[in-house]
Amino acid sequence: MSDPPAPAAAGQLKREFTFRSTFSLAFAFISPIIGLYTIFALALGAAGPAFWLGFSIVLAGQLLVALVLAELASVWPLTGGLYKWTQKLAGPRVGWAAGWAYVWTLIVLVTAQCYAAAPFLTGLIGIDEPSKSLLLVLAGVILLLATVVNVLGPRALKAFVAVSITAELFGSVVIGTILLLFFREQPFSAIFDGPGGNGVALAPMLAAVALIGWSFIGFESAGDIAEEVEDPGRQVPKALVLSLIVVAGIVMYAALGLILAVPDLGAAIAGDVADPIAATVTAQLGSGLAKPLFALVVLAFVAGIAAVQAAVSRVLFALARDRELPGAAWLGELSGPDRLPRNAIGSSAVAAAVLLLIALSDNAYATLISMATVGFYIAFAFPVFACLRARLTGRWEPGSWTVGRWGLAVNLVAAAWLSFEIVNIAWPRLPGTPWYVNYGALAMVVVVGLGGVVVRALMQARERAVPAPAPAVERAAS
Repeated sequence: MSDPPAPAAAGQLKREFTFRSTFSLAFAFISPIIGLYTIFALALGAAGPAFWLGFSIVLAGQLLVALVLAELASVWPLTGGLYKWTQKLAGPRVGWAAGWAYVWTLIVLVTAQCYAAAPFLTGLIGIDEPSKSLLLVLAGVILLLATVVNVLGPRALKAFVAVSITAELFGSVVIGTILLLFFREQPFSAIFDGPGGNGVALAPMLAAVALIGWSFIGFESAGDIAEEVEDPGRQVPKALVLSLIVVAGIVMYAALGLILAVPDLGAAIAGDVADPIAATVTAQLGSGLAKPLFALVVLAFVAGIAAVQAAVSRVLFALARDRELPGAAWLGELSGPDRLPRNAIGSSAVAAAVLLLIALSDNAYATLISMATVGFYIAFAFPVFACLRARLTGRWEPGSWTVGRWGLAVNLVAAAWLSFEIVNIAWPRLPGTPWYVNYGALAMVVVVGLGGVVVRALMQARERAVPAPAPAVERAAS
């Protein structure tokens, strides 16, 4: 597999990211605070303290996926990540499907994170029972802040992410350590207890693994900005894998501290405690720490949303540069001395804002998480399965970063893991809840799929009527 040719100067991005800043961006995207705080109450209610064991299961599967994607990033360090890797392996049509699915997954993720962050912002400003309209406004404010950080350019994004990581380390590692050392209410054996105080059971653990799938996504974002990274063929794969390992370690450590420090574990499992994390920290460390904790969480969410926006704007830009989207000339435009795809950034923000208006309901929280999570695993599956096919047919040629002779085995198990997790996440397991909660993930797949078919058909009809200009040629970013 030969290196891709260089793109025209009009489509050329500036190299503004080092290994450190690439790792930081992926770290902020995955985010220990977002990854843990978003699913803690849901997972605790689903599987009891034993949900903590699910972290190891998900990490093992996702690490295999990360290794496959790291190899692909080494061969094709191109902006657009999953979209470009699938395109190179499986052709333009399958690549377009991967890019389309990935873009909407990222936009749904932005919506979910804004929705999840709003209650923490109300806690920060001292509002105990916010109305839905106020939550909508605050979610919009958070979205606006993240968009401004992105529009200001890579320097602002990197600086903001650096501050966020410091806050994340304090909010996760420091607080987790204090709780483990001085405020442990449960024995370590509690992590083997299910929701009823019994041992680990299969059905609750499967539900926990589905929820935890949310915690370990986003590491692939290092590949989305590959053409803006120095020496990307070597640095992007390292940032991709290392960000997953580091964030997973922090999430598991902080979760252990929180689980063992919950004062009334039975009430938290039963759902009688609205926010078990805030309640635990307040009960053990005092109410004076509540607002600083809320501030840390809001900061982490804004940085995480900014990182997701950076990723989705680069995927939109990559699709537009290949003339694969309506309005490609506008979406593929780079502006300013830093040559950023600001039109793509703004478009993703508008799409997320529209989804916020649609999704603001009592059950939107769990539904958005399910939709975003299954979308990621489907997006991962495109390049992982395409790479497996290339290996089995003898067409695979590794780059400078490789897992060597274990490549086929890693790829095979990664594909099996993604297949299992997609079914597990989408499985309707909540009888008595509205249909869109049980079938939200499947509904997203159907809606995005049908939307893709319509858009693709309209574009092809237009191309037959008016031949499109030749797309910009990609350059080797290695």
